[in-house]
Amino acid sequence: MKLSGKEKISYGLGAVGKDMVYMLSASYILYYYQDILGVSAIAMGIILMAARVFDAFNDPVMGVVVAKTRTRWGKFRPWLLIGTITNAIVLYIMFAAPPALNGSGLIAYAAITYILWGVTYTMMDIPFWSMIPAFTEGGEEREGLTTLARSCAGVGSAIITIITMKCVYVLGQGNERAGFKRFVLIIAILFILFTVFACLMIKEKSTVDVDSPSVKQMFKALVQNDQAMAVVITIVLINCALYITSNLLIYFFKYDFGGEAWYNSYTLFNTFGGAVQILSMMMFFPLIRKFMSTVRVFYLSILLAVAGYGALLVLSFTNMSSIYLLFIPGFLVFTAFGMLTVLTTIFLANTVDYGELKNSRRDESVIFSMQTFVVKLASGLAALIASVCLTVCNLSNDTSQGAAAVEESSSVVGLRMTMALIPIIGLVIAVVVFHKKYILTESKLKEIVEELKKR
Repeated sequence: MKLSGKEKISYGLGAVGKDMVYMLSASYILYYYQDILGVSAIAMGIILMAARVFDAFNDPVMGVVVAKTRTRWGKFRPWLLIGTITNAIVLYIMFAAPPALNGSGLIAYAAITYILWGVTYTMMDIPFWSMIPAFTEGGEEREGLTTLARSCAGVGSAIITIITMKCVYVLGQGNERAGFKRFVLIIAILFILFTVFACLMIKEKSTVDVDSPSVKQMFKALVQNDQAMAVVITIVLINCALYITSNLLIYFFKYDFGGEAWYNSYTLFNTFGGAVQILSMMMFFPLIRKFMSTVRVFYLSILLAVAGYGALLVLSFTNMSSIYLLFIPGFLVFTAFGMLTVLTTIFLANTVDYGELKNSRRDESVIFSMQTFVVKLASGLAALIASVCLTVCNLSNDTSQGAAAVEESSSVVGLRMTMALIPIIGLVIAVVVFHKKYILTESKLKEIVEELKKR
């Protein structure tokens, strides 16, 4: 029996809610605790990195737990519902720090709530994606639902990126602490409602086994597959560059670009960037792909990103006052990362066939489990680098009360260099690693496929 329209819509809404919550935590937790509450940036960086690494190792464990679950409601929906409710509660608590807390007490509060948030998010994220085979019939239906869900997840992330600071200002009437508390409550409620709707509409039509590799299996497969290793290192470097910029972007608009209504410029820029990134994945990449190979598109994307960061660095040292000038580097960078998101997934998929040829074992689930691991690792590393930048540059809620810092300030110069120069260095290293190690060109892949057929 084919999926109904209600089932597709409900699952898509679940993806929207899930990624709204993820983006809210990933993009604003450092800003909330460091800039609004005054927690040490270094302390927050260590917390964010440690929690993300722990969370990455926690994924396989949760996969095993889900795989062994047997209830009258299925194995996925109970954990999806439990994880969503607990994650929504922890999310609200995380952004509702008691005013009486300060110093070490506030650091402990941030650490405990963030780690709990990561654990409960994994509790619902693993079953959400793993349950697709349980209510689809495979083939085009399964692929179509996966594409729909990924697109809806992107919409959820874009919504948060676009509206957060504007809503925080309006809901808090200028008080960011109160604004975040009220805004997060609204998002948490929507998250629960969307997931409950998905659980009610979707029925698990079959019992499927979740192939959940252990951490040991993941690293063993990685070490034995040199192409997967090359792609994983490339993904870490690319995502680290992107997350460094995304973590520091809000500080750039608040303290450098500045102005009393800096959040309006920040919202406008994110709206433009989100639209460009979605277009690059859905339109630019398929169009360019018609004229060149994936490897050449990769090099083109890196070139665009480096050019965008270079333009951003140059513009930031001019007397720039128009947000629209920032659209130039923004277009280049967001276009590049949109295409790189698609490309790295393709390259990782290519390493599965290579691994089968080399090791006589198809580690598909193991290889793709690494993607989640390395993205989270890159996110944690980027948060640590961003926090070091904020500490060295002495940027906090006391720096300039939200007004633009003077151009000659070493703090602002350090922020600009970290936002643009470090990502350029990371991308250059990624190109070097990829160029030296990655050999799976389209002709090479055809040879591999032919060899596997002969076996």
